[in-house]
Amino acid sequence: MSHASTIAVLGAGALGAAMATRLGVTGHEVRLWNRTEERARAVAEQAAGVTAVSAVGDAVSGASVVITVLRDGDAVAEVMSDAIGRLDDDVVWVQASTVGPRSADALAGLARNHVVGYLDAPVSGSTAPALQGKLVWLVAGSGDVLARARPVLDDLGSSVLHVGTGTEGSAVKLAVNAWMAASTVAMSDVLALCDALGVDHATFVRVLESGPLAMPYEVQKVGVMDEASYAPGFAVQLALKDIELAAAAAAPSPLLQVVRDRLEATVAAGHDHDDLAAVDYLRKPPP
Repeated sequence: MSHASTIAVLGAGALGAAMATRLGVTGHEVRLWNRTEERARAVAEQAAGVTAVSAVGDAVSGASVVITVLRDGDAVAEVMSDAIGRLDDDVVWVQASTVGPRSADALAGLARNHVVGYLDAPVSGSTAPALQGKLVWLVAGSGDVLARARPVLDDLGSSVLHVGTGTEGSAVKLAVNAWMAASTVAMSDVLALCDALGVDHATFVRVLESGPLAMPYEVQKVGVMDEASYAPGFAVQLALKDIELAAAAAAPSPLLQVVRDRLEATVAAGHDHDDLAAVDYLRKPPP
């Protein structure tokens, strides 16, 4: 395909909106669909090259690449069962929602039944990396299909990792998100320890950054947690959904069960739509 393509993005949540915006900036013609049309319209009004489309069939018809960025496997299956008959023969369906291997396998079967090129391709990264074109793609599928979609993936990501030919992308994504959630809970708890020990957080961060233990994502969370500023990046409710998907695949370890409990408590406290850093809501910041 040529570099500039017609792309359908199905889902105008935070990540889907950021992807659509980035693709418009990089010269693609983007059709953005969302079940709540007003949400897609609001994104399109602020984004060059993005058009809100009310009917999902109209969004995907004639598109070279269709990217699904929806909440869960059931939502993707419902939308694509209606839309898949309108896809062109040479289209690539990039399934970027975090759905877990079981749903990913069912969606791959739907694609096979309709002879549609399919990539199981969730991403590591949230809205800011998407807008900057710095997502990390975790792609499983045929190398030939990946080559056809590669120009679009490159415009959205700094890395395209081909991790398998089946649904390995969805499996890796659950492991990555479990690590992200566990490390965020750990950072909150270690900040509480710093408070008890009288260790200044800036000193703690400086020590981390001076050696091999620094994790940029979590170092950034220190400031967010101290300010109790939980503007959505990756929402707590989505992290909980992914931990539960992981638990459906394998019984959670004692550590991951604690992480799950913490996420559930954070949701119950009303922080379900807040950034994952909100797991720190109970800690009192230092005076």
